[in-house]
Amino acid sequence: MTEPIIAIRDVHKWYSGVHALKGVDIDIRPGELVGLIGDNGAGKSTLIKILSGVTRPDQGQVLIDGQTVDLKSPKSAMRLGIETVYQYNSMVPTMSVARNLFIGREPLRFSLFGIGLMNQAKMRHDSIRAIADVDLHLRSPDALVGELSGGQRQGVAIARAMYFKSRVLILDEPTNHLSVKETTKVLGFVSGLKAQMITGIFISHNLHHVFSSCERIIAMARGKVVLDKPTDRTSMEEVQELM
Repeated sequence: MTEPIIAIRDVHKWYSGVHALKGVDIDIRPGELVGLIGDNGAGKSTLIKILSGVTRPDQGQVLIDGQTVDLKSPKSAMRLGIETVYQYNSMVPTMSVARNLFIGREPLRFSLFGIGLMNQAKMRHDSIRAIADVDLHLRSPDALVGELSGGQRQGVAIARAMYFKSRVLILDEPTNHLSVKETTKVLGFVSGLKAQMITGIFISHNLHHVFSSCERIIAMARGKVVLDKPTDRTSMEEVQELM
């Protein structure tokens, strides 16, 4: 068996007396596309916040490549190759596609003590290539993200993760409130992660989307993992019953 890229060991989290995570143990292996599902309050959002560096566990460990890590901020998670795509707030609508793709990691024409002029030409050139790599066709890298459809925004966010060679991409409800056509497109982006050698964690309430895209299902309920099986060894009925 390949060593897990992410190992979660006996993780607990409390919020004002509420035991949100109760001894969670999960292994996620390189190149896997894992579906994480559960009703509201199941603990999946808390778990994702821990993996993306938004919050820290009160007990237990997170290991990357077998080494215990302290994910104390989203930047620390990103430095380790973990990128999170949220439903709406991963893009700045008043900025261009190119600016959004490089936000926080802008290339500089020169730098003096970390301060310098952004290399706008490189950002435009590389953003065109990055969005083409996910088969996303936009009229210009200068288009404002606020003018894009929901599916196109998700495509830009996924292109950003691929451009920066993220090792793990967490997709938090990426198909919520999208049209059928846009949903199909986003599911295509998700299915393409494996070919890019990116490990994917796909969070969704929609069992049909998870079963059609993921090779493994992890279901949570009441702060615990209640099912962890390959997709072809379980069923929607079993998952729904355990949840």
